[in-house]
Amino acid sequence: MTGRSVEIKAKLEPDIVLVRYGELALKSSGVRNWYEKILMKNIAAMLDSRGIPYSRMRREWGRVFIETTVSRTAAEASADVFGVVSTSPAVMAEPSLEKAASVCASLARGFIREGESFAIRARRSGNHPFSSADIGKTCGDAVWNSLEEDGINPRVNLSSPDKEIFVEMRQNLAYIYLETFKGVGGLPLGTQGSMVVLISGGLDSPVAAWLMMKRGVVIIPVYCNNTPYAWSEARERAFDCIRQLQKWAPGHKLLTYEIPHGPNLQSFIEICNRKNTCLLCKRMMYREAYEVLKKENASGIITGSSLGQVASQTAANMYAEIYQLAIPIYHPLIAFDKTEIMDIARKIDTYDISSRPAGSCTAVPERPEIGANYDLIMMEEKKMDIENMVSNALKAAKVLRL
Repeated sequence: MTGRSVEIKAKLEPDIVLVRYGELALKSSGVRNWYEKILMKNIAAMLDSRGIPYSRMRREWGRVFIETTVSRTAAEASADVFGVVSTSPAVMAEPSLEKAASVCASLARGFIREGESFAIRARRSGNHPFSSADIGKTCGDAVWNSLEEDGINPRVNLSSPDKEIFVEMRQNLAYIYLETFKGVGGLPLGTQGSMVVLISGGLDSPVAAWLMMKRGVVIIPVYCNNTPYAWSEARERAFDCIRQLQKWAPGHKLLTYEIPHGPNLQSFIEICNRKNTCLLCKRMMYREAYEVLKKENASGIITGSSLGQVASQTAANMYAEIYQLAIPIYHPLIAFDKTEIMDIARKIDTYDISSRPAGSCTAVPERPEIGANYDLIMMEEKKMDIENMVSNALKAAKVLRL
């Protein structure tokens, strides 16, 4: 162990968490070092946010190690950190065949029962006078003998065992574990800068935000308040979704903007062709979000749009929405169907929030445009003082820390 030379005594209770990451390992050494530091900072923030104690956190090639007395709880929490592929609560032992075999034999008691088969899954890194096959054989023999002593008839099955014992032999320590928690994967939050996300509180936009967070983006939620064309419940639902997203981003405060969008929406209804209301509304939201983007030095705008999911999200309409708007816009859900979006919403705990009754936007026309002509949309906007409308909306915007 780096910085310590004391003898490690094998314990039966897991006292450390192995944290594995994926894409980070493919980066150049300088970038990887930076990503790893951010990942460790995010793991520490997640543990702190849940009140999980740990005594030390360190990293080696391909791994982060968390020393804690509540390893299983810490492993589950760390698996929720973006960039983490998997975690395992483990028992530490000296990096020798004898010590690893002794721990495996002890762990097998009470873990492998009569009639169950087992396998040793071994891997090693560093310089050792033995191979991974040697680890598997020595530890497997120790488990076999231990089970026989307890009156259990052991069975080995390397292809589909009932129980598995994992041994990871590294240069300075061996780690033995019985379970692995799947992580969310992706990149560490904060490695890809920040982006503005248009949050409505429905199913789609929180999922889109979460997927971009998974790619390392810190989000800046923008809620365009459509009052009087929306219920107050819609606002509450949107803010509750943001609060839930914040739980995935401890250590990164999600600065939220609330922009009064109702007055602009009313102008579109009164002056422009009614069927184009939704298109004009979306273009205005993009402009408002772009002003926030510039103010916060962000690098893009995220939406929950999914191609063809609703009448307003046809290919023609989505083209008209961005026509002549030099704004970087990201649609992470563009090819997702509703079932896929709902599955992710359940996973990230926004589904129940987004499913609460909040009414529909009453500004939506009875027959909305589904095949927009972008030139006609531009002609519609010429009827309005767009620049002044955007300016007034931003002047009345509220900056919130939920």
